[in-house]
Amino acid sequence: MATKYIWLDVDPGHDDATALLLALHCPNIHLLGVSTTHGNAPSDCTAVNAARCLLAFGAKRDIRVYPGAEKPLLRPAKHDPEIHGLDGLGGVEGLPAPDSPDVLSWFATDGDGATIRALEGMAKAIKDAWNKGAGQKVTVISTGPMTNIAIFVAAYPNLLDAVEEFVFMGGGVGLGNRSAAAEYNIMCDPHAAQIVLDAPVKTTMIPINVSHMAIVTDAIHKQLLCPGTPLEAETPQAATNLRHTLSTLISFFADAYKSTFGFNDGPPLHDALTIAYVSQPELFKTIRKRVDVELTGTHTMGETVVDIWNYQSCNDSWGTGGKNCLVAQSVDVDGFFDLLLASVSRCDKVSPLNS
Repeated sequence: MATKYIWLDVDPGHDDATALLLALHCPNIHLLGVSTTHGNAPSDCTAVNAARCLLAFGAKRDIRVYPGAEKPLLRPAKHDPEIHGLDGLGGVEGLPAPDSPDVLSWFATDGDGATIRALEGMAKAIKDAWNKGAGQKVTVISTGPMTNIAIFVAAYPNLLDAVEEFVFMGGGVGLGNRSAAAEYNIMCDPHAAQIVLDAPVKTTMIPINVSHMAIVTDAIHKQLLCPGTPLEAETPQAATNLRHTLSTLISFFADAYKSTFGFNDGPPLHDALTIAYVSQPELFKTIRKRVDVELTGTHTMGETVVDIWNYQSCNDSWGTGGKNCLVAQSVDVDGFFDLLLASVSRCDKVSPLNS
């Protein structure tokens, strides 16, 4: 199985945390770095949350956090405490404290001790990995608003040949979740999403139509807590501290999705599907279509307009004028959770939470 080099842009966020865990512990994923953005919580919170997760999940010390955009390109910043709590990881127990020196040590700094920002970190990592064509292309994954990615596209057109693919969790096919028509990540910065969709790079969208299939049911939650628990058994105690932390994450997210959206069987792990797609694309069914973002609609701002019936005249290129996006249609749910639970088991062996 070929190793995939990735850069991960996140706004943790409960489901972003599971994406980080997968990115660290899928055997064929090589994580170069993590940039953070506004989104589920203010940007200072999302950056610290990413660092807390890297520490808790036993990341290698050469991976760093690079804080990025504090607001969208044009629109006011928007956050979602109803779903993720005030700090983005509401209700999660066992993570290291946000102001811990061990947490802060995960931020990338230059020789003068200044924090290295997302654009600089992303560009250097991609340039170094590509090595003028002698190295590896990098897949850039977004699990939040795509502000950082859009800025990279605009600032470094010379590095787009070094990008294998843009993969983002966001959008919907005729479906919204934080407005009648729009999914949250795209709604937060629709202009950034359109810039990425217009880039001449292969792009894949994991919409909420698909992520809503990946539900952490009671049966899966039991396996997360304690592998091998019989289906009919009572909810077990967590086998490790890491598993307790992950269980509290799932439980808070489940309560939020039940009260807000009426999800009674468990929460969907939207963002982790991006890593699963890059690691095991065979788990997904996709279709290539033209996708654009509604930028002016009074009621539809941020809607992903997927040209299902091929009304637009498009060529075979990626980006402007082409069928610019692979749109996921379905996921092998059992296969996805097998991948996730196997990654949790690998994380268990190295997580300092278990020390």
